[in-house]
Amino acid sequence: MVQIKKNIPGIKIFKKLLIPLFAVFLGLTVGSLLVISRDTGLLDILGYLIYGAFGSLENLSESLIYTIPLGLSGLAIAFSYSAGVFNIGCEGQLQLAAAAATLVATSTAFANPFLHVFISIVAGIAAGALWALIPGLLKAYRGFNEIVVTMLLNYIAILLVSFFVHGPLKDPAGYYAQSKVLADTARLTHIFSGYNLHTGFWLFLLCTIIITFILYRTSLGFKLRSTGYNIQASRYAGIKVKRIMVLSMLVSGGLAGIAGSVEIMGVHGRLMEGFSPGYGYDAIAVCLIANLNPVGILFSSFFFGALRNAAGNLQIEAGIPVSFVYIIQGLAILFVIGSRGLPRYIGRLRRRFAK
Repeated sequence: MVQIKKNIPGIKIFKKLLIPLFAVFLGLTVGSLLVISRDTGLLDILGYLIYGAFGSLENLSESLIYTIPLGLSGLAIAFSYSAGVFNIGCEGQLQLAAAAATLVATSTAFANPFLHVFISIVAGIAAGALWALIPGLLKAYRGFNEIVVTMLLNYIAILLVSFFVHGPLKDPAGYYAQSKVLADTARLTHIFSGYNLHTGFWLFLLCTIIITFILYRTSLGFKLRSTGYNIQASRYAGIKVKRIMVLSMLVSGGLAGIAGSVEIMGVHGRLMEGFSPGYGYDAIAVCLIANLNPVGILFSSFFFGALRNAAGNLQIEAGIPVSFVYIIQGLAILFVIGSRGLPRYIGRLRRRFAK
């Protein structure tokens, strides 16, 4: 009899990809069953969701727009967590980054569009990285709990943005609490004519490739993952774990900064309160579904982005409130977490019946 080895790549792919995908589908199905009525069946609800997500080029474009900040924030969390630092402050980091990018993007001192876009995004990266540096230093050198620190810093950052749009950055010619319109040279261009998908999508793909390469093909990535796996063993091996932790938070904050910058420069065109519906928080769920894998985040962020975009179509066609989408997201996360123990449970059943 041919023995199948446990380390065959196909089996690894099944465990890491197919089972989470099945869990996501199960979450969609169970969530849809909760709202089945006499007039709206399961297939109808799934059909409305699928059409709203990518049933047309316009819908697909909008789903990808939601995917960009979710994916970039997901990469930020995955990168810091690889070093054992849980950054849940992406929401605050991307908000402050958006304010910094707006400050540069509303300036008329730049004539070259590429230069203006580049400097605006760099300003956002710097703001996000510096805001993430605070919990990074406190975690590495003072032993503070980074979850508590980043959570509190989120509120401070959101309130700071509120202060900016009501004060220093407020459009003097406008009534609402929002900044001036960004200069045309600082706006991200659309990838396809007639659709809103902007060039921030290419930046997201580039960041995914770079982060994947760093984590799995460089010595720095090895040190990051080693610190995350076992900090004591890494310290004995000569790795400067404190520097690694701080560096991971700097890069993580920078990635969140890109998310906030491109959201303002590619979608809204000005800074305003509530421009982010919680991308930094949803990115935690994006990472859980992707098992903190950068490539997996490409797909999980699209799943969450597509759900967000499909929520409107579901409400129009079936009268189901937008909050239903959050139920599906929660169920998908629960099933994904539960699915990680499924192979072990199946193995136990197989050994029990083999006796």
